[in-house]
Amino acid sequence: MTIAPDSARQGASHRYRAMRDFVQSTDDNVPGKFEVTMEGIVHDMMAPIGPHELTTVHLRRRLERVMPEEIVAHTGEPDVEDEAQGIMRRPDVMVIAMADMDVPGSFDPRTLIAAIEIVSRSNPDNDWVTKLRDYPLIGVPVYAIFDPRTGTGAVLTDIHPTPDGPRYATRKDFVYGEDVTIGDWTIPTDGLPLYQPIGR
Repeated sequence: MTIAPDSARQGASHRYRAMRDFVQSTDDNVPGKFEVTMEGIVHDMMAPIGPHELTTVHLRRRLERVMPEEIVAHTGEPDVEDEAQGIMRRPDVMVIAMADMDVPGSFDPRTLIAAIEIVSRSNPDNDWVTKLRDYPLIGVPVYAIFDPRTGTGAVLTDIHPTPDGPRYATRKDFVYGEDVTIGDWTIPTDGLPLYQPIGR
């Protein structure tokens, strides 16, 4: 059976809205974090642990010390959403102008200055693989990854077209202890916590 393109798009849009509604209905009742990708719903079942949350706090404070007052390093709700692509994400830290936060519903990902993720111990591929694909696809200009498993990270910029869709052209790797530039601002990474080996 052949499905006309318009019907296919309508079906995909309906599927996405159903997944989004499910995520929003369970967000406060089920532990962990839900997001929607092209493959379906991603559920990081483990609640964030100390080093993850502490890294978020450090990054937010360090960025807000050097950014102008009208730019914030926001943590928490709402999500960023591109319904046309069928993607809804919630970065650990969103660098965004306060004026662009004054919207009903989800943030437009193209208004973010940067998205920052702290790699989850339980699902690292979500940050290193699928978000690396999703963020340029929905127009997030800068994606910074901090990995407490290894004390390393990367900043990805310069979205460009490829046969597989938009991808970041530039990747700058760093190790904890080096200064890192996210957007127009440079912050230190010394003193960021690491995950302890399991069993300790």
